[in-house]
Amino acid sequence: MSSPPESEIAALRGLIRSIPDFPRPGIVFRDVTPLFADPAGLRSAVDLLAERLAGEGPVDYVCGAEARGLILGPALALRLGAGFIPARREGKLPAATERAAYELEYGAAELHVHADAIRPGARVVVHDDLIATGGTAAALGELVGRLGGDVVAYGFLIELADLHGRDRLAAPSHALIDF
Repeated sequence: MSSPPESEIAALRGLIRSIPDFPRPGIVFRDVTPLFADPAGLRSAVDLLAERLAGEGPVDYVCGAEARGLILGPALALRLGAGFIPARREGKLPAATERAAYELEYGAAELHVHADAIRPGARVVVHDDLIATGGTAAALGELVGRLGGDVVAYGFLIELADLHGRDRLAAPSHALIDF
């Protein structure tokens, strides 16, 4: 599998807005909503990420983390020929759930997945729009494992490479854009 032309990645990077000091001083928030609003950018992001993840073999499910992992996740699942499993905040899923608690770079959180969402032995890609310290992805990967799934890869639109979040992940990870 070849890497996409740097011009495609640069075009996607150009659609991401950087907002300093949000949600608190010292944090630079990478706002992907302009990329999501651009039809060509959105298509390119999904296609390029799917191409990278396809190299990990067949996938049964993409498990996307709330909030923005719920936007690209279903499109990515379609491209990979997989189902989609939402990982939501507490109280957002109607049936029995399992939870994963984790630390963010600026707080703590937890995600929930329906307890019966993943069949034993299923091959799962964990997806989120951004990896920073890796806490969200690692916790979600552990949760997938507790539910009987096998995380075959992690997929991200953006990686904050200086924070070394990939080091916390137990499967290959793929990110399109690094900051």
